[in-house]
Amino acid sequence: MLRLGLDVGGTKVEGVVVNEMNKVIFQKRIPTLKASYGEFLDNLLSFIMEIKVAVNAPFSIGIGLPGAIDPTTGKIKNCNCLVLNGHDLKHDLAVALDQAVFIANDADCFALSEAMDGAGAEEKTVFGVIIGTGCGGGVVVNKQLLSGPNAIAGEWGHNTLPGYHASEDGVSQPCYCGKSNCVEKFISGTGFTERFNNRLGCSLTAAEIIAAAELGDSEALGHYRHFIDAFARSLASVINTIDPHVIVLGGGLSNAESIYRDLPVAVSRYVFSEHCCTKIVKAAYGDSSGVRGASWLPAMHSAK
Repeated sequence: MLRLGLDVGGTKVEGVVVNEMNKVIFQKRIPTLKASYGEFLDNLLSFIMEIKVAVNAPFSIGIGLPGAIDPTTGKIKNCNCLVLNGHDLKHDLAVALDQAVFIANDADCFALSEAMDGAGAEEKTVFGVIIGTGCGGGVVVNKQLLSGPNAIAGEWGHNTLPGYHASEDGVSQPCYCGKSNCVEKFISGTGFTERFNNRLGCSLTAAEIIAAAELGDSEALGHYRHFIDAFARSLASVINTIDPHVIVLGGGLSNAESIYRDLPVAVSRYVFSEHCCTKIVKAAYGDSSGVRGASWLPAMHSAK
């Protein structure tokens, strides 16, 4: 059967239809309408019906979004598309479409995509990491997403930076979650650039900072080295806990090739092992991993 994956973001909804050979046969983006829940739901249903007409064949439906389903209520929580919070989107779509709908966090979808047929396809345990606007993650074991009673598996970005000390890591970084010095504030693309620019009063992009570091600029190089060290400390705590076979990186900052040269060496200094055998690799599908992973959700559930 064909697989429809939908990736819901704050500004756009992307839809792809994937065939039995894992090839994308349909792809389109539409704006996210979010004045109200009803407007969002109507727009999404209209998009799905448009896709049904276009492919003229039945398909399963999986959806990734920047939030989670509360296990106790079935309603969406922690979603930055605020109109979805407190609503049972899965139920409402299933009733309207008269078929099962599967929903997961977008970082989980990224991890699932890379574990199913991406950079982690040959490995048993995959930790997917997104370092972009924020810092998300997902864990896949034997092609199944790891989930628990709090629906927060993989949310390593809101752990406190291991070993934080102001003398080494700079001034305390308040996070929107209400805590301080979350990993996200140091290694997300946003955190990486904001801390550099705020300290020096400039407005460089992450790519420009890293390029300057590669050319030997002292300020940029020092900032980049701290980023690698903070990233290594954070990943080491994950490796010590779940011991993944591979860590797959995605998000804008993952495009910096120097990370794959420098990070594995730094991680090995912090793991509780004489050698670190966990591979750290770049995502195979880049920005498309999330929507592809959403398309895999029904198949994953049917394989349980």
